[in-house]
Amino acid sequence: MPPNLESSMITIIQTFHKYSGQKYKLKKAELKQLINNEMNHFIMKIKENDTLDELFADLDQNKDLEIDFKEFIALIAMVTSACHELFTLK
Repeated sequence: MPPNLESSMITIIQTFHKYSGQKYKLKKAELKQLINNEMNHFIMKIKENDTLDELFADLDQNKDLEIDFKEFIALIAMVTSACHELFTLK
């Protein structure tokens, strides 16, 4: 059994693959579904298209209209960093 951190990394990879399409990239609708289903305690459910459009544009660094794994990890890092700040304030 891997240590907790390694298990968490495996879960991140598996979750990305669960929602990504054939090319292991997330389209906008897939990203929305992943966030709403898997991250809804840390990120409010995305209901507004403008919110999703802005987030997607920020993450899509190479502007190919898809989020690859490295771009997805940037989202994970941002959310984790924000959560760390909240937990250290308590």
